[in-house]
Parts: sequence; structure tokens; C-alpha cells
Amino acid sequence: MQGVNQLDISFIIVNWNTKDLLHECLASIYKTMDKLKFEVWLVDNASTDGSVEAAKSKYPDINTIVNERNLGFAAANNLALKKMKGKYALLLNTDATLTDAAVDELYCFMEANDKTGIACGQLLNTDGSKQNSIANYPSLLSLLFNETVLRVLFPHKFPSKRKEYMAPLEVDSCIGACMIVRKKAMDEVGAFDEGYFFYLEETDWAYRMKQAGWGVFFVPSARIFHAQGKSVGNNANKKIMFYRSRYYFFKKWYKRSYVIIYIIGFLRLLVNTLLSLFGVLFTLGLNDGIRKRFGIYIQLILWHFNGCPSSL
Repeated sequence: MQGVNQLDISFIIVNWNTKDLLHECLASIYKTMDKLKFEVWLVDNASTDGSVEAAKSKYPDINTIVNERNLGFAAANNLALKKMKGKYALLLNTDATLTDAAVDELYCFMEANDKTGIACGQLLNTDGSKQNSIANYPSLLSLLFNETVLRVLFPHKFPSKRKEYMAPLEVDSCIGACMIVRKKAMDEVGAFDEGYFFYLEETDWAYRMKQAGWGVFFVPSARIFHAQGKSVGNNANKKIMFYRSRYYFFKKWYKRSYVIIYIIGFLRLLVNTLLSLFGVLFTLGLNDGIRKRFGIYIQLILWHFNGCPSSL
């Protein structure tokens, strides 16, 4: 038995009814990890598809935590973060798979930069094209304008996949599909804020790391395939979870201007809903994508009118 923090990496995977994705994710760990000492923690959020049984059957040495209900991403990760024995935690979504040198690149970067708290790599679509792997802090600017536009207008402030980065880059935050976190840093700033159920918990974490003097970096040489969105789905509940997390972030870090930010966010939602309505009318309701988007916006507005409840 290894002593506390004698391992190099503690992989932490949170699962909710993604048995097939989980199998591919775990397979990529065991296929690519041949140099570093590691452990795997699987935290299951009350899955009903046999995920845990299938994973333990194939990989009996993994550690499992089985929750009786879906605790969300932050709270589930925290359960494993409390038990991990690695010098670093590597948080990995079930819809992510590692390439051969991905973990080695992240590990070597962290070892060479002892003031870095969090690092992430380049996320890739299944065809090898790049995904956005860097997240910015939510701001009034990001509420007013589409992030794609901001990445074009302010490329230094809003880095994007459009530019080829040849060296590590300090960033606001990382998209949490795959990121490595220093145990020493998390011991100092604390684990995830469990007020987030899903979305922006890693951004909040990075914000706190920066406040405590720890760096957050993007390491482009570490490459990870990411079947974007498959672990959470794509529907109105997903959008509501994002809005809830964004409001929580603003209320936590921008208390004085929160009311103004909330109003601006809601007004932008109304504009988007109106534009979607025009799209539905113009296409006579025959375009499935536009019709679905309009339906999601309506559910978001109803959620606002209902007082933005935390439960979905």
C-alpha cells in the first residue's frame, strides 16, 4: 500500500449513466500510463446502467465511490479529492480519452513549474480538429457579446482554437474535461465549491487559485480527445444548469453589481428568444434546430419567472 501522496497521479472520474464512454475513458488510461505511478477513483452519481459493475469487472483495481443520488460534478469530485494519494489529481470526464503522451506532458509541465496550480491540454474532436480548451472568467463583456466574437476581437484576452499555440500559455481557467491539479495548491485554497452542481466549478476553482498566487496554464502539447457534451446531454436542463452556475459565480464574486448583471443576462435571453421566434415564423416551424432552440429559450424564461430554482 502506497503512503499518502506517494503516487504521481490520482485519476478522478465522475460518472452518471455513461457506461460505454466510461469504458473508453478507462481504457485510454491503462493504455497510455506506463511510466508514472497512479491510481483511479471512479465516483458514480447513482447510475442505473451498470456502469460501476462493468468498470470493476474490467479494471478490478480501481477505487469506487457509489452515491445514492446524483450529487453533481463538484461534490462528487470532492469525495475522491479527500481520499486521493497522488501528488496531482487528474480530473477526467467520461467523454474524454487520452492520447499516448498527454498525461506525461501535463505531469512534466507541473513538475517544472512549481507555482502552477492547474494545467490542461488541447481538447480534440474525434476527427482530430481542435476544440476550445480555455475558459475565461464570466464577465459583463461575455454577457453582452458572444464569446466567439470576443475571441476574434480580443484574441489576447480571449484565446481560442483559431490560433496555433506552440508553448504553454497562462490563462484564466481551463475547460474541465481533462485537467491536472496540484495537491499542495488544493490543500491551500480548498476543493470545489459545492454550490455549483455542474458548469463553472473549475472556473471558480481557477479564480481562487489565481487569488492565492497559483498559476493556471494551457499546455498545447498535451492532446485529449473529447466527445463534447455526451456526458451531460444537450437540452433545456443543460442550459438551466449553466445559467444557474453563472448566476452563482456572479453573486459570489461580483456582489455589488450582481443585480445589474442579472438584468443584462435576462434581457439578452429575451432578445435571443425573440430572434428564435422570428426564425420559427420565417421557416414556418419546419426547421427542427430553430424550433428546438426556441423551445429551450422558453423553458429558460419560465425558469427565471419561477425564481431560478436550484432543482431542475
